Amino acid sequence: MSAEMTFDAVAEARPGPKWRQRWELSWPAYRAWFEARGGHHGPDRATCEAALAQHMPELVPVHRRLTMLAGGDDLAARFLSTWCPPSYLGGCSVAAFARDGAGHLVRNYDLSPDLNEGLLLRTEWTGTPVMGMTEFLWGLSDGINGHGLSVALAFGGTHETGEGFGICTILRYVLETCRTVTEARAVLERVPSHMDYNLVLADAAGATASVEMHAGGGCTARSPAIATNHQLSAPLPDKAAFTRTVERRGCLSRLLAGSDPVETTVRAFLEPPLHQTNYAAGFGTLFTAAYATGQREMRLLWQNGEMRQRLDEFSEETRTVRFADTAATSVPTESGQPAYADLLRHVPERNRDAARDWLDSAERGRVDWVAFGQLFAA
Repeated sequence: MSAEMTFDAVAEARPGPKWRQRWELSWPAYRAWFEARGGHHGPDRATCEAALAQHMPELVPVHRRLTMLAGGDDLAARFLSTWCPPSYLGGCSVAAFARDGAGHLVRNYDLSPDLNEGLLLRTEWTGTPVMGMTEFLWGLSDGINGHGLSVALAFGGTHETGEGFGICTILRYVLETCRTVTEARAVLERVPSHMDYNLVLADAAGATASVEMHAGGGCTARSPAIATNHQLSAPLPDKAAFTRTVERRGCLSRLLAGSDPVETTVRAFLEPPLHQTNYAAGFGTLFTAAYATGQREMRLLWQNGEMRQRLDEFSEETRTVRFADTAATSVPTESGQPAYADLLRHVPERNRDAARDWLDSAERGRVDWVAFGQLFAA
């Protein structure tokens, strides 16, 4: 099996027609997911907006503007707030290190090509230049700001949820308001995350950090500045063998224990075990992002090319990447069953027939993730 994905680099200083175009492109799928996962039963608009004003007041004008561009309805406002959203998962390996007095951050983003927006967005929404890979249309999975602060996330490995924000919005907030790792850690201590996530940070002075965010609030600092898909204070997740999270963390530890040139470390992310190829099961590396904080620069890397951008020399471009799946049917879960079948055992009983039909289609290479989300609707 093979798949392809289009990556767009877009610059828009203030939310406007370019952002609205992305909203119109992505909202139908996001809305189906949001409604299928119980979004209608979540906090109302007033509660969501009050939470944003309490915890991240600098983002209130941005949220208001985005909601207006999205049509102004309550569902859009609630979705964009990301306050107590439905749960969502992901993969990822991240490491940060210092070379020549400045910080570097490298991450792999591991997921299905159908579940990533492929948008590298440069903005100045609160006055600070920020560029990064978007999630939920305005949040970030990784990025860098004009002060040279960089941050990236990795799923924490548990299904625990609590009262808090989607992690991607928290990353956006960190880059909009913070200059250093120290400032960012203070924000992470007070802004609650709705799920367990692992964050890695680096700044232009060479400071680095790894922080475990806990569902409902609170965080724990870890060392070294690496992250994969489990937290050191929790039992290993059910799919630890499937995601190779322990093996990947060991690889990252070895990388940071040495003093290899920056490019040698970056290139290690393009090789196993950090680089994943099981796209059919929703766990393939979609891109490697390498951030150089001193230069306010990032690169998106793939096996056969790269896209390079600087905050002060950003150029819009589009690149289509084709992924080859070398493990579409051969990588088992810990139970020995296909990964899709393991996920679908959690489907409500009344949707089991539809789930079996979905599984048959998926095993033939036709993966409809919107239909997948609807299988779990109550």
